[in-house]
Amino acid sequence: MSWETVIGLEVHVQLATASKLFSGSSTAFGAEPNTQANIYDLALPGTLPVMNEEVLRMAVSFGLAVDAEIGKRSVFDRKNYFYPDLPKGYQISQLDHPTVGKGSLRIVMDDGSEKVIGITRAHIEEDAGKSLHEDFQGMSGIDLNRAGTPLLEIVSEPDLRNAKEAVAYLKKLHSIILYLGISDGNMSQGSMRCDANVSVRRKGETEFGTRTEIKNINSFRFVEKAINHEVQRQIDLIEDGGRVIQETRLYDSDRDETRSMRSKEVANDYRYFPEPDLLPVVIDDAYIDAVRATMPELPDARCSRFVKQYGLSEYDADVLTSSRAMADYFEQVAQLCGDAKLSANWVTVDLLGLLNKQDLEIQQSPVTPTQLGTLISRIKDNTISGKIAKTVFEALTEGESDVDQIIESRGLKQVTDTGAIEKLVDDVIAANPDQVAQYKGGKEAVFGYFVGQAMKISKGKANPAQLNELLRKKLSE
Repeated sequence: MSWETVIGLEVHVQLATASKLFSGSSTAFGAEPNTQANIYDLALPGTLPVMNEEVLRMAVSFGLAVDAEIGKRSVFDRKNYFYPDLPKGYQISQLDHPTVGKGSLRIVMDDGSEKVIGITRAHIEEDAGKSLHEDFQGMSGIDLNRAGTPLLEIVSEPDLRNAKEAVAYLKKLHSIILYLGISDGNMSQGSMRCDANVSVRRKGETEFGTRTEIKNINSFRFVEKAINHEVQRQIDLIEDGGRVIQETRLYDSDRDETRSMRSKEVANDYRYFPEPDLLPVVIDDAYIDAVRATMPELPDARCSRFVKQYGLSEYDADVLTSSRAMADYFEQVAQLCGDAKLSANWVTVDLLGLLNKQDLEIQQSPVTPTQLGTLISRIKDNTISGKIAKTVFEALTEGESDVDQIIESRGLKQVTDTGAIEKLVDDVIAANPDQVAQYKGGKEAVFGYFVGQAMKISKGKANPAQLNELLRKKLSE
């Protein structure tokens, strides 16, 4: 049997506000447990929520970024459940009237194919605290620093058909929230968490299969692995005569498997009702326009501009605009050296290769945009060759800071003196009479041998264009 996978993602994004959604407590990461929880976060009697307006602005900016409907009247609701890290016994969220309604997101796959993924909604809610199990033998500790931290929960339509599409969608979301500056997107710290709803059905069927939800996956790699494992588990289960049960599962990355956590709740289990301590949030077109005016150039628009303005390929432009920091880095390099295509090549190949090898983000690059721009400028003004530039780049990665000083101190300047190159060519021709005869006899491939020998003698410092020109001239005499 051939099977089709159906995936929908719920992504929780922790918004980068200084204070919590309904209290003035700090949201800074890494503080000692329970040092950032005030009387409201602790749910002491008589405390009331006060809406953080910055959260609303961030939610609206996200909605505009994905061409979504903006709810001009949004309502907060109580989602009731009982868990030790939820002191109030309920979570304030949005059910029927979220701030952000239907929208869409375009993803590009590795083969260049494109797909539009529907976004059902993005609603504002508060985070719960955190249960700590490692340091307490036979007990659990409760840290309420995170309780009340503002979240934007982004819910996709079930439009994703495999794990790679799910990862592409997540990466695009991640890129957008970083461009907007509404979250740091740090998955390892829980700033972006993903729940994956996964089901399978036989190809050709229109009804969805029974879905399971995999909770709190915290890396792109684990999202792909968790979905692939769950898909295979469901297919094996059905083909063996069993049936999939609607439930919540956890992904165990050590064992590369999902395991049952609890039966899946439905909305009526939470006994939703409108939050009586908060009025509906009402905004108008003027507010939406004011938010729109503060928004930066977004990934798709920047990608399109890079193609038109710099003459880059769609692929290179897409790679360079995958993060705001990467796009900013490239533009600084290109403006400094005046060669966008050469800059794109160095950033996407050499720099990204280095960063991937050392597991670094672009913000942690040991080579600054100014250094790389200067290096490319030295290639363009024939101070060094492209090959020698690799040596200078390596020196920069090892902590040397001045491009010109590296070139000078190591004697890397390119030989451009015509007389010196002509002598070099004469020496190579004189030393290789057999190859000269082969070349003159029509064996064109031998030409590369002469170039190699000349570059070897000059230690890579002979100007390649001049060398090629003089070699051809001398060999044709």
